[in-house]
Amino acid sequence: MTPAARLQAAIEVLDEVIASARDDGPPADSIVTRYFRHRRYAGSKDRRAVRELVFRAIRRFAERPESGRGAVRGLAEEEPALLKLFGEPRGPEAPMDQEKGAVPQAGTVPGWLVPELSPLVTPDEWPALLERAPLDLRVNVAKASRDDLLTQFDGAERTPISPWGIRLPKDSRVDDIPAFESGLIEVQDEGSQLIALACDLGDAEQIIDLCAGAGGKALALAAAEPRAAILATDSNRMRLSKLAPRAQRAGARVETLLLSPPREIEELRDWRGAADLVLVDAPCSGSGTWRRNPEGRWRLTPERLDRLTGAQERLLDIAAELVRPGGALVYAVCSLLSREGAGQIERFRTRHSSWISEEAAIAGGRSDGAGLLLTPAHDRTDGFFVARLRRPC
Repeated sequence: MTPAARLQAAIEVLDEVIASARDDGPPADSIVTRYFRHRRYAGSKDRRAVRELVFRAIRRFAERPESGRGAVRGLAEEEPALLKLFGEPRGPEAPMDQEKGAVPQAGTVPGWLVPELSPLVTPDEWPALLERAPLDLRVNVAKASRDDLLTQFDGAERTPISPWGIRLPKDSRVDDIPAFESGLIEVQDEGSQLIALACDLGDAEQIIDLCAGAGGKALALAAAEPRAAILATDSNRMRLSKLAPRAQRAGARVETLLLSPPREIEELRDWRGAADLVLVDAPCSGSGTWRRNPEGRWRLTPERLDRLTGAQERLLDIAAELVRPGGALVYAVCSLLSREGAGQIERFRTRHSSWISEEAAIAGGRSDGAGLLLTPAHDRTDGFFVARLRRPC
């Protein structure tokens, strides 16, 4: 492909990404893969170049552009070499005068979300929200030690906060190495590892991961305390189905239960008032993971945020019914928005005034209301809010 053809391909991919973000379709990664699956003539350098253009454009715009062409025109304003490709054979059509006012403005945080951010996430922290994330691994401490595994990876270093983590250079591959295949490691951002560490299991024997997804944090808890009985639940069958093979590879004892909202309490009736610990890693805006999924900014709307905060509130109330007297509830969201983090816990404590806030036992983060906030700029992790609460005896 010529440089002009690559630019046109980026425009076509971006048109699909924009439509998918608007209609809650597949992520940008999947769209890029699908685009080239039907264009076998494109070589590896072509695919890499187009992908880079696409994600540079996604990272550049806080608000969803009207079109892929507009997004690429925005890139070209900063890179005149790109503008010269417009009008070339197999490239985008030459710019027209009426397009000048249609080029979107660059930005990091959508304007409507700025008031929603935690006060800790000041504008000087915003650039880190879109930096490329490192590749972090979690060592399965039930089967191996971090120091033993460090030497198996080129350029590896210890994660600065989590005692379970290994940080690799960007673009490293791990899915075809023996340590991964034998369950000694899992890919998991240090921030997610810290959420599991915040659970501080102690002598907990009965644990529920209420929004387990594919089970990353449930597996971390199982590695930390192999004797505990862990139930991983979720309402998404596809995500939850990924946990069993991962648990088998890791040698972890984790049961799964598919829930059917709004019947969760009925389906978990045997666990009511019986769990030593309930982890609620709730569905959220994902604003803490924009460096991995920058088009997430284009998917979020005020209406969707309202639905998410409502779901978080309901899940917290369900969790409160499952915790035994004297047991603990840990709430986490990969969000930097106060309404989903400190504000959500403040509202929970208004409804459940006897519950006691406890300090999360992790070295990172900064105090944010009754919890801790991890941010890419401050902690070099994905953004997370985490709070720990104790039910009175």
